[in-house]
Amino acid sequence: MKDNLSDFPMGSIQLIGAGPGDPDLLTVKALRAIMSADVVVYDRLVSPEIMALVPAGTRRIDVGKLPRRHKVPQPAINALLVDLARQGLRVARLKGGDPLIFGRGGEEADAARAAGIAVHYIPGITSAQGAAASTGVPLTHRGLASGVRYVTGHRACDAALDLDWTSLADPDTTLVVYMGVANIREIALQLMRHGLAPLTPVLAVTSATTPRETRKLSSLGSIGTEASRLAAEVPVLFVIGRVAGLYPAIAELDGALCEGSGMVAYA
Repeated sequence: MKDNLSDFPMGSIQLIGAGPGDPDLLTVKALRAIMSADVVVYDRLVSPEIMALVPAGTRRIDVGKLPRRHKVPQPAINALLVDLARQGLRVARLKGGDPLIFGRGGEEADAARAAGIAVHYIPGITSAQGAAASTGVPLTHRGLASGVRYVTGHRACDAALDLDWTSLADPDTTLVVYMGVANIREIALQLMRHGLAPLTPVLAVTSATTPRETRKLSSLGSIGTEASRLAAEVPVLFVIGRVAGLYPAIAELDGALCEGSGMVAYA
């Protein structure tokens, strides 16, 4: 199959969105690129189910990062991608979610272009969309949320969060926090200081769309303490806003476990 993909020439890089984890949510184009690559450079957020689709003879390079523990620093990843492409390889850079939504795909593309390497994007379903679909919680909903914002809960080099808290503390907007498990206590405190009520619902979704998915319902006033039980290495998405309060009724109608408020895990 490697010689049949005309849009994946030798010595080029494809920045591929692997989606939130369910292999059925991969685009056809993403799957074709994975199957045609000479080498797959992947992050920790790429699920085992997605990695199982990589052909057995394809070289794999793990450059995954954990909070405050970066196996391979970003500049080294950029250099690795360029070096592999210069060897004439088809390089599949596989990222969880979408490479252009908190995936640092732009930085890697800049490095490739600066080196004269052809680079292309293949979009993926971002984690917020995957979590909304799997839990049934809409990110916008008439009368509850007229907009949605995606924000990162982590800064490069573990720098302090400098988000526009006044703007984010909008009760009419759903706030989705990526990579926020280490800083969710600070995020919650800042949002409350800037006007959001402590009883604002928060739904924490881990490993969305995979068999390992869990959903935990809390409130802005409690999530900082309750989220301390979440493992830092597990991908966690926080959905903050009135739409998260729909989850118990949705779970009950869908036959999932629902025990009211608090940090409750749902099957």
